[in-house]
Amino acid sequence: MTSPMINPQILGEAADWLVQLHSGNATPADHQAITQWRLRSAEHAQAWQRAEALLGDLRSVPANVAIQTLKRAARREGLSRRQTLTRLGLLLLAGPVGIASQHAPWQQWSADQRTAVGEQKNLQLADGTQLLLNTDSAVDITFSPIERRVMLLNGELLINTADDSSARPFIVETPQGSALSLGSRFCVRIDGSRSQVSVLEGRVQITPQLLQQSNTLRAGERQGFKLNAFDTAETFDRNSLAWDKGMLLANNLRLDDLLNELSRYRHGVLRCHPDVAALRVSGAFSLRDTDASLRLLSDTLPLKISSLTRYWLSVEPRV
Repeated sequence: MTSPMINPQILGEAADWLVQLHSGNATPADHQAITQWRLRSAEHAQAWQRAEALLGDLRSVPANVAIQTLKRAARREGLSRRQTLTRLGLLLLAGPVGIASQHAPWQQWSADQRTAVGEQKNLQLADGTQLLLNTDSAVDITFSPIERRVMLLNGELLINTADDSSARPFIVETPQGSALSLGSRFCVRIDGSRSQVSVLEGRVQITPQLLQQSNTLRAGERQGFKLNAFDTAETFDRNSLAWDKGMLLANNLRLDDLLNELSRYRHGVLRCHPDVAALRVSGAFSLRDTDASLRLLSDTLPLKISSLTRYWLSVEPRV
């Protein structure tokens, strides 16, 4: 499908807002201003939708790095401001327009609790339930007289459910469905258009949003699901889920899968060369010091780490 043409000036403004809102310095006034900017016209709304898609695609890359790199290239090539804005617009046009999550980025920015890339946060709720937010995660928390509900907007969450004197159900909601705790300790993760539940203790009942069917998982079981379908349930080693201790335990894991996991805990792009993607890796890797984990890989395997900048690394075969 051909993308509708949008004024390069408007696309440039969207790019500028993208930088500000992803910089970590955005104020409540900035959030209000971008909302007003989006409502100016349908064209403004379309430009921001593309900015959102780009943000989702570049979540691990600081937006100012991507935009400033483009601006420097434009100056080097002697481009006019209008040409530079056109390049920025092309950057937005290059972003996928598919929706990775049903929750917009501003819902994540305004969430009750959230973490930055590489950060983890412990929370104790009013009922005594313990939550641990993993890297780049956001949640809204709503307790009412009839239920306890946590909405996971992005990322990953470890829950240790407390007993409730009023016997209110404890529910974790994701864009794809819900997980009802049946006296349990469990992990919920959003990965693009699917969610995954891993049960460490007790039982959890999961229900896709558009499916009139539920499935109950027991300790040592995990299952992914989309809006209207379940993945196949599988067993897993509960000891291998160690991100709460700052570790990634790999047991015969493909190198590209290991690097994808490490990339969630660091800013920038971490690429894997196709020639080594299928290399099998076992060991314990730090999630709190991913540079040390990458050095461990290069020290123990026939690999080298190449870098363009600190935000762009590639793991390649050692020649």
